[in-house]
Amino acid sequence: MSRTLPDTSTRRLSRPTGTWASVRDAVRRAGAIVRRIIGVPDYDTYVAHMSAHHPDAVPLTAKEFEITRMNDRYSRPGSRCC
Repeated sequence: MSRTLPDTSTRRLSRPTGTWASVRDAVRRAGAIVRRIIGVPDYDTYVAHMSAHHPDAVPLTAKEFEITRMNDRYSRPGSRCC
């Protein structure tokens, strides 16, 4: 009696989604930290936070958000390292 093996030529190797998801999340978090360090404001994250945690508050516009972030960043002398 001979066995027939399944055709694996079209099947892709799959990796555990949990591992890749955790790597992807770590990369996203690292990117967010780097953007924060170099001063790139993240308006999309701000809007998501406002809608999730402060649904009654009206979020700032993108321009208002940028101005507020720049004022916060440069209004405290001595808060920067260089």
